[in-house]
Amino acid sequence: MTTFNPAETRIEADYVGEVQIPGDKLFGVNSVRGFQNLSISPLTVAHYPEFRNAFAQCKWAAALANLDSGVLPSAQCEAIILACREVIEGKCDDSLIVDLLEGSGGTSTNMNFNEVIANCAQRLMGHAAGSYDVVHPNDHVNCSQSTNDVYPAALKIATYAMMGPLISEVEKLAVQFDRKSEQFADVLHLGRTCLQDAQPMRLGQLFSGYASLTHRLAEELRNVRGKLLTLPLGGTAIGTGFGAPAAYRGFVYQHLAKITGVAYQAPTNSFDAMQNMDVFSRVSAELRTCSASLSKIASDLTVLSSGPVGGIGELILPEAQAGSSIMPGKVNPVLPMSMIQLSFAVIGNDTAVAQAVQYGQLEINHFEPVVSSRVFDSISLLTNGIQRFREKCIEGIEANAQRNEEHVVQSMAVATALVPKLGYAKVSKLARQSVAEGRSLLAILEESGQMTQAEAMAAIEKATHPVFID
Repeated sequence: MTTFNPAETRIEADYVGEVQIPGDKLFGVNSVRGFQNLSISPLTVAHYPEFRNAFAQCKWAAALANLDSGVLPSAQCEAIILACREVIEGKCDDSLIVDLLEGSGGTSTNMNFNEVIANCAQRLMGHAAGSYDVVHPNDHVNCSQSTNDVYPAALKIATYAMMGPLISEVEKLAVQFDRKSEQFADVLHLGRTCLQDAQPMRLGQLFSGYASLTHRLAEELRNVRGKLLTLPLGGTAIGTGFGAPAAYRGFVYQHLAKITGVAYQAPTNSFDAMQNMDVFSRVSAELRTCSASLSKIASDLTVLSSGPVGGIGELILPEAQAGSSIMPGKVNPVLPMSMIQLSFAVIGNDTAVAQAVQYGQLEINHFEPVVSSRVFDSISLLTNGIQRFREKCIEGIEANAQRNEEHVVQSMAVATALVPKLGYAKVSKLARQSVAEGRSLLAILEESGQMTQAEAMAAIEKATHPVFID
């Protein structure tokens, strides 16, 4: 890119007045107004590369569609495409200054991209930024578009792109749980209900449940991701298509498919596409479900690894870091705790998305920026959090097989396995005796002559390998 002298400035004006813009920046007066009025968070529209790229891809496809429709000269079209490529390469990030959470209904965001692409195109054609004498932000870059169709289109494209890596991480986690299920297949484990001793099982069976859940989470995320393929591009301001040539909509989807490699399509009803954002309620709900489900697993791991002396201590988690600034040697389950905390944030984000979807009005939803901010945040948190959870916690989990078996044989939970041979009433009496005397049920059985410990263990073994007939 051409180097500008920061000491040089240019003047741009709107109905409010004039603003001075540094010579090395590509934004314009509309971007400045959006920055001055609506900067409330630490993140700009360039923070998530997928969102930045999605906007540039929309502008790129629009330029080609406008060329095909005969409303944009080839020189301007080519310059806009080159400028969009520079945006996608991250070369213009320092000029994308509008807050991701801006409250203008997306207009400030759209104009920031329009001005940056126009000024970049101007420069590429040998003209000064800010003059807009060859490439204009509204007349050329925004041709056949409005904020109302390009913003939600970019939001869907970016969300689709971001969900790919997330789904991959969930699938990797599911495979890791599969491996742990196999690793712990022979470890006798005390199953618990309501945090009370319940029935004997295998530790591998517990992890097989985690694996099955996680595979399902990945599948549901894939399903809802597919609902993002319908875009409102071509609807312009309210769904009538007014402001764009009749052939534009057909052309823009053809070009967008080539640019993105994804078969995005026009909606069946363009008014519905402009008015409603229910798809993001569904997307956010699946993100919430994913985080809540993995939080439940993380909570289980925290409980089962508690101790090592005063707790359950049946699982041994990798020691990630010191757990206390005052208690020497203490190690906390920080990775499971992080997953639980992450879920709180994602659930909160989902509430914000639900509110934003609900409060759209009439022909559009002008709360798209908060949907962008919260959905992107949830996807980012989950993608990064799941990766660390898998790599730093799940992969290295070990079982304390001796502790697991001791808890089974010393508890009255084995009682259920003995009912088929001894009957409910007799076993119940012996189980209560076990609790009252603080002795193992197996020892009491052997003393009473009801059953040898070997016979009892055989019954337990059978109970932990159920056979289902479908």
